Amino acid sequence: MAVEFVPSSIVDPINFFEIFNRDAPVEIDLGCGDGTFLAARAATNPERNFLGIERLIGRVRAGCRKTTRLHLENVRILRMESSYAIAHLMRAESVSAVHLLFPDPWPKRRHQRRRLFTTEFTGAVHRALEIGGLFHVATDHAPYFQMIQKMIPIDLFSAVEDPLQFPLSRFEQNFTERQMPIYRLLLRKISPVR
Repeated sequence: MAVEFVPSSIVDPINFFEIFNRDAPVEIDLGCGDGTFLAARAATNPERNFLGIERLIGRVRAGCRKTTRLHLENVRILRMESSYAIAHLMRAESVSAVHLLFPDPWPKRRHQRRRLFTTEFTGAVHRALEIGGLFHVATDHAPYFQMIQKMIPIDLFSAVEDPLQFPLSRFEQNFTERQMPIYRLLLRKISPVR
């Protein structure tokens, strides 16, 4: 089983049945890093499929090694820019959950245009999620979190009041050890694609 998924086309939507060889709900981990969160989530939810998306080759290789070592057949990792993949490769309403954990906040004013979280990105996530699907966001950067909260359209998503327990990513483990605050949103898609 090849963990790294290399699409035959970078413009055609992904067919999840073809890459996982089964029909099951799909969760996406955007910027999956070394695969710590992805592998833990997949191990505890074998009835679901998991696609990690990461642009850095070293992290992709680390995630593939971790997944292989744990014999997780429900994980694939795609080496690609997250914003492109979510906007152009996901079929409408095909994903049950999107996790965006600790995206680079680009704190300097001149770099903020590089941030992943934009209105276009939010729209792409909404389009990809099925009705009732979850959008899970976490960051350690308070100003970025405040900006993210302001960008969430209340007619598209509602906050989930009962927090779900998720495994920790490598970044979250480091921040928790250093007793840094973590800001988290868990949203549910409430309206269909327009």
